[in-house]
Amino acid sequence: MARTPSPKKRIEELRSQVRTHNELYYGTDSPEVSDAEYDAMVRELRDLEAEHPEYVDAESPSETVGAAAFTTFDPVVHAVPMTSLDNAMDEDELRAWGDRVAKGVGDQPVRYVCELKIDGLAISIRYENGVMVQAATRGDGKVGEDVTANVATISSLPKTLVKTAPSVIEVRGEIYMSTAAFEKLKAEREAENVQRIANNRATLAVPVNPRNAGAGSLRQKDSTITAQRDLSLWSYQLGEVVGGPEFTSHDATLQFLGRLGFPVNPEITVVDSFEDVVAFCRKWQEHRHELGYEIDGAVVKVDDLGQREQLGFTSRAPRWAIAFKFPPEEKFTILKDIQISVGRTGRVTPFAVLEPVFVGGSTVGMATLHNRDQVAAKDVRPGDTVVVRKAGDVIPEVVGPVLSKRPKNSQQWEFPTTCPCNVGSTLVKLDDQADTRCVEPSCPFQRDQRIIYFASRGGMDIEGLGERTVFALSDAGLVADVGDLYSLTAEQLLTLEGFAEKGAQNLISGIQISRTRPLPKLLTALGIKHLGPAAADSLSSHFGTLDVIASASEEELSSVDGVGGVIAASIASWFSKVENINIIEKLRAANVEFGHVEISDAPQTLVGKAVVVTGTLANYSREGAEVAIKSRGGKSPGSVSAKTFAVVLGESPGASKVSKAEQLGIPVLDEAGFEVLLETGELPTN
Repeated sequence: MARTPSPKKRIEELRSQVRTHNELYYGTDSPEVSDAEYDAMVRELRDLEAEHPEYVDAESPSETVGAAAFTTFDPVVHAVPMTSLDNAMDEDELRAWGDRVAKGVGDQPVRYVCELKIDGLAISIRYENGVMVQAATRGDGKVGEDVTANVATISSLPKTLVKTAPSVIEVRGEIYMSTAAFEKLKAEREAENVQRIANNRATLAVPVNPRNAGAGSLRQKDSTITAQRDLSLWSYQLGEVVGGPEFTSHDATLQFLGRLGFPVNPEITVVDSFEDVVAFCRKWQEHRHELGYEIDGAVVKVDDLGQREQLGFTSRAPRWAIAFKFPPEEKFTILKDIQISVGRTGRVTPFAVLEPVFVGGSTVGMATLHNRDQVAAKDVRPGDTVVVRKAGDVIPEVVGPVLSKRPKNSQQWEFPTTCPCNVGSTLVKLDDQADTRCVEPSCPFQRDQRIIYFASRGGMDIEGLGERTVFALSDAGLVADVGDLYSLTAEQLLTLEGFAEKGAQNLISGIQISRTRPLPKLLTALGIKHLGPAAADSLSSHFGTLDVIASASEEELSSVDGVGGVIAASIASWFSKVENINIIEKLRAANVEFGHVEISDAPQTLVGKAVVVTGTLANYSREGAEVAIKSRGGKSPGSVSAKTFAVVLGESPGASKVSKAEQLGIPVLDEAGFEVLLETGELPTN
């Protein structure tokens, strides 16, 4: 049994580990642990140092900021130190900080400035007599790196200021790579790796997230490379200022920065109560993925500069500010194996079998690898330490490997050439497609996945018919296709292991109830390639019954709004196959509804108009608003485009949709305006 190290030894171990990870994160932009793991190390170190003051050391990484500047760039001494922030990992810690602030300023009321915590690289940019003369990274807070030439390539950054600007002004902010710029860079690198593999050349590291990609881009020796990476800046603080106006609040400094031409984040909010601070943090934790850039928390600052003086600093951070960290969406873990799954259309998807890790609110043991090209481009291998990402409700994804931890005997993973099913058919990849497919229609994996899809919530929504039950039914030979579901009996189910009488009756009841699902549900559930719910809805409204759709020509099908040639060809092909006609006849014999289309008697005021609803409305649920629009002949897409007629704003709307509407000049309505639009089809006049 391993002995627990003494407090002194554990402190020394943690200090060594934190220093190493500081260098990797701040110095080379190649971290080997996730932010959450790093934060846990620092917290453990601080707790141990607090419990054992006899081991306190002023040089401990718990008392310092960032990492020392590297020799790649010239050192820059900051005229005003660039401090870090203390973290609040949950709401209780955030409120505890608020209590300390209130106690520190006595009975004075406190205003707070709430900002988004941009996941980028801190920067200080110095102007003298209106001209940018230097830009430096934070480094260890006292000495950073001179990256002036690279920062000068950022298009949103003013290179000269107005004549009335202070004679000296240092602007502090965060340089970041937008989501769009990151995806572009990542796609380019992956495409290059595919070519390198084809030419038997070593692959290049694929950037795993916008923060590391942005920081690496900023540290390029050649500034022309940085210029190609499309970096951006948000400014949020002043450093040294000579000859400038006197400020009494942080909010005033932000307004001043905006007037000088510096980009200031539009989501910054000033509030008068701490409950509003908490509400701000909750809102952006929920809506973080609606932005065009990555955030990993919120920053809360006391607005009054006089109160900041009262509160002061600790050895490493101001007492008047706190960073509220969102739950981590990236973790590092071991990729134990790479396997493949076969979907309902025969598409073969590689997936990672992982050492289970808690990320994005749940424990993840498997994650998608998308397709064979993605595995090759990322060059992930069994045994690798990998970055796993689970953003919101998105399926977990392996972002890439940590190359510095790759085992020495590592071998590239080879994509299988045959299907793992008992048919063992050859897997096919067409030259013009990214997907590899099993083209054997009798493949049992495809059969089972088609049945699972048919019974899913987006299809016929059959309660109780999940994956395990489908596998049991097909293994027992009771179900060969979706048409066989409607001839099942409770007696047959009771012969299967794990089925009791109540469960059997409930499943039979769920299958019977599904007979009356509306036509768009049935059409979607059939799993026709390329045909999704929106097109199924349009086809059902246009043709009325499944039989009419089945007999329609490609030309007739493609004329329906939202269908087009590719979907039309796929539908016509599906209904031309004997095995699919047999399924339809089984469904007909089971009295499954073939023509249940909701006919609205509402006035058709919105024909040809697309209306986007974002946020929470008082009198409509999200689905209710969509029904109200569609029942009047309109469309209710999930995103704003140039074709959008109007955007309806409820409480806590999506910031990206509001921003897009403003950019495109799309009219924005409140709920009262929405009611007018539904009734008249016109925008309200006032």
